[in-house]
Amino acid sequence: MQSIPLAAYWERDAAAQAVRLALPMLEAARNDQRVGESGFFHIVVMNPLARPGACDFPAAILYEESIGDPEKWDADYGAYARGKARLSWRTGLSSHEIMALRPHLLHAKDSRVWGSVAIDGVVVAVSGANPWFDEAFAAAIAHLFKAVVQGRQDRS
Repeated sequence: MQSIPLAAYWERDAAAQAVRLALPMLEAARNDQRVGESGFFHIVVMNPLARPGACDFPAAILYEESIGDPEKWDADYGAYARGKARLSWRTGLSSHEIMALRPHLLHAKDSRVWGSVAIDGVVVAVSGANPWFDEAFAAAIAHLFKAVVQGRQDRS
């Protein structure tokens, strides 16, 4: 069995695999008006080892993916997802928690929409659905990312 170097556990392909595992759920949600009306998603997964102050936000993005054709977007879901991710990355909290319970942590330029999570150091943001679904999808991807990484560690 081939050993995976320690640095490879959390790399970009692990985030891509987590999104692929969540894809059936996301595809089913695209056409469900109760989930959201856009029919599109944008996902941002942050590097779990990148820390604010040690690097800038764009360099800390590990993986991004759009579900649905961005040319047909009715809003900039990428910008919304990155804004949510930036807020959770900076604070280590879900964007919903910040909006509902800790607005004193908001900067003037922070996004005021929620749908991102910070779970055990894994920050994921999703945009395109109602915020409660964005948050649920982000949490699922964060947990899938942790599972992918755990599987890699166990195999090495």
